[in-house]
Amino acid sequence: MIPNARDTALRLVAEARDELVELTRDLVRFPTVNPPGEAYEPCARFLGERLARGGFAVEYFEATGRAEHTRAHPRVNVVARRVVDPSRPTIHLNGHIDVVPVGTGWTLDPFAATVRDGRIYGRGTADMKGGLAAAIIAAECLLRVPNAPIGTIEISGTVDEETGGLAGVAHLAEIGRLTSRSIHHVIIPEPLQVDRVCIGHRGVWWFDLVTTGRIAHGSMPFLGVSAIEHMGEILHELREGLLPELTRRVTAMPVVPEASRRATLNVNTIEGGQVGEAVQSPCVAHECRAIFDRRFLVEEPIEAVRAEIDAVIERVRRRVPGLDLTIADRLLVHPMETPRGSPLVAALSSAIGDVLGREATLVASPGTYDHKHFTRIGGITNCVAYGPGVLEISHQPDEWVGIDELVQAAQVMAAAMLELSHG
Repeated sequence: MIPNARDTALRLVAEARDELVELTRDLVRFPTVNPPGEAYEPCARFLGERLARGGFAVEYFEATGRAEHTRAHPRVNVVARRVVDPSRPTIHLNGHIDVVPVGTGWTLDPFAATVRDGRIYGRGTADMKGGLAAAIIAAECLLRVPNAPIGTIEISGTVDEETGGLAGVAHLAEIGRLTSRSIHHVIIPEPLQVDRVCIGHRGVWWFDLVTTGRIAHGSMPFLGVSAIEHMGEILHELREGLLPELTRRVTAMPVVPEASRRATLNVNTIEGGQVGEAVQSPCVAHECRAIFDRRFLVEEPIEAVRAEIDAVIERVRRRVPGLDLTIADRLLVHPMETPRGSPLVAALSSAIGDVLGREATLVASPGTYDHKHFTRIGGITNCVAYGPGVLEISHQPDEWVGIDELVQAAQVMAAAMLELSHG
């Protein structure tokens, strides 16, 4: 890296502190709540217009043909590209513009982007509009450095990451816009803290189990078969027969927090009986549905993960005559891990040392993010998450991001991009 160029880039980012704060606040004020996918297009247009003023060529991509893309809630992605030296690498900065629903417990307006005591509060400040703003400022400041050895910088704002990213990064990779044919490195500024580089994530398998019984009058339950009781047998067998085994499995990946290094199984949703009825009728439940969330480790083949659930079901079948049960996949994402020796990891780690004066920590995420689509569909192996914010603050009431951390993350990204371009 050229030290003068690095120092100039870091200085320019520091001087853009107020601009970074205002850009974060502007993004948070778009209530891009998913589901259902509100305000995507105005937020994407806002980003595109800003980047176009900075000399980027801007494209908008609607996820046409996907069920999520509707007239009421169009899925609009934005991708901007600035070419300086086409002989040098292309670095892509990606942030999702959607945020989870607000929920309860807020003491501040979730979309006012209130600044207080060195923090910006609001839904999406940490996850991950603050990170996206930091990436934009990093790129813009780097492009202002005279004679900096820069290749091509791309910035994207994509949709639906919180619900799987299929109409966002996955769609753009499928149509050939985000692939290894044109992109060498990807940084996703998810909130993993400014001194940590996230090199991947655990796998996830969401599946539905549905038990079917026989309806009868609630005063004569012996005439029916309760689907809820049968689901209870499944839950009992999972709790007693499988969960103790899962807690003994620990991955070698540096997943954080520490407890997430173990394989896990969670019941995300369960419903049964006359669901949705205004007045509950006195009936034996004829159906019960549960959605399960199995987080599996890189060391666990998915075939073995599925076989364990099949074995649980079979044990219950032997114990419960007449068990009527079906299983269906909802989502499957394999574990991701950036290759060891990745120049992207090395550049970010070096930049963290230069900017923060401490050694970088390599971590892996307990949940998935759009790394999966960049690598499995787009074929881009040099992909990591790095950004400002505290992971545990995400999705919480009174979500916030620290202003100092925004600036530091932008400086780290600028320094890393410069090293990757020069190298």
